[in-house]
Amino acid sequence: MSVVRRPDAGADARPGGGLDARRVVGLILRREFVTRVRTRAFKITTAIMVLAVVGLPVGIHLFGAPSSIRTVGLAPANAAMAAPVVGAARTVGQEVKVRTLPDVPTGERELASGRLDALLDGAPDTLTVVANKGLDDKLRQAVTVLAQQQALNAAITRAGGDPAAVASAVAAAKFDVRSLKPAPRYQGERIALGLLAGILVYVSLMIYGQTVAQGVVEEKTSRVVELLLATVRPWQLMLGKVVGIGSVGLGQLVVVAAAGLAAALGTGVLSIPSGIAVGAVGWTLAWYLLGFLLYALLFAAAGALVSRQEDVGAVTGPILMLIIVPYVVGVSVLPIDPENGLARVLSLIPFFSPMLMPMRTALGVAPWWEVALTVALTGALTAGLVGLSARVYRNSVMRTGARVPVRDALRAS
Repeated sequence: MSVVRRPDAGADARPGGGLDARRVVGLILRREFVTRVRTRAFKITTAIMVLAVVGLPVGIHLFGAPSSIRTVGLAPANAAMAAPVVGAARTVGQEVKVRTLPDVPTGERELASGRLDALLDGAPDTLTVVANKGLDDKLRQAVTVLAQQQALNAAITRAGGDPAAVASAVAAAKFDVRSLKPAPRYQGERIALGLLAGILVYVSLMIYGQTVAQGVVEEKTSRVVELLLATVRPWQLMLGKVVGIGSVGLGQLVVVAAAGLAAALGTGVLSIPSGIAVGAVGWTLAWYLLGFLLYALLFAAAGALVSRQEDVGAVTGPILMLIIVPYVVGVSVLPIDPENGLARVLSLIPFFSPMLMPMRTALGVAPWWEVALTVALTGALTAGLVGLSARVYRNSVMRTGARVPVRDALRAS
């Protein structure tokens, strides 16, 4: 390993130390921001993300959401079963549309063309279900309920009873529901907002967090860092790079989120009150910023440990897991169980908060005190990491060759 020594390598004072620190950081920030927003990659990724978030609500508005209604055909001999089919489907939460076909061959052709989901044939007590490739679970449950009802009706008739009277008595049975908590409003749309918030934060952190590490290595490899550190302090260079790249990601996220929200509200796909939607977007942007500052400090320090792009993955892997794990928990658990205990506990941990808290906030299940607590904890951890990351960066960024051990990087220079 070769080490490039500076005349003042043993101290943090620089030849340009008399410059105002904020001005120096601002100049570096501006350089990073302007350079990266002018790249073709930034323009292409921004365009793709905007098209994705705008295209989804516009597509739903123009063509409608995928229909959950199933179409069931009846052979001529089963025409009287239309009402029982609809009733049986409703008991399992499935909406169906019933069509009576002139004959079974016509029904089979309709099945093959996709205009029917199932065809019922045979006597009421010996039903035959014809499907193109198979029945989905809901439709299978509905047919099962129908077959059981038909068997019950046959048994009542044999016993001398009136199946219609029994069905009427069963239909008249009611029960009252008393909830300890009011049913959440706009739950489906809140889930969609939560998922979108999690995805946007995840994608942005993955892209721009790794950009920080790769940028540090590029400057080491090209030895540009030696020229920069001749006039600025290491912590100024690191902080300017982190904030500059973070500003690029934040600007992109603002454009994407604003475009998606405007499209969803403008097309009427999102009927949730605009205040709730705007609040969810605002917290998404805030958590991206908090999360980026937290992770980017780690990415910058990790990038300073190596001198080749091929080695970046090895040092950034553990940091990526801090982003991936809460993201997986969020998108797999929260849509099904918004008040899940594990997700709630993890969202209070600063390293996991930037991924989980915007999703919980969009779902409306995060109390204000939890949000305030996690913001304070994440801010405090980030402030503490500034000094630690700056030390690792200062002690490693001028060292080329083999990977710098973390223990050596943490030693006072």
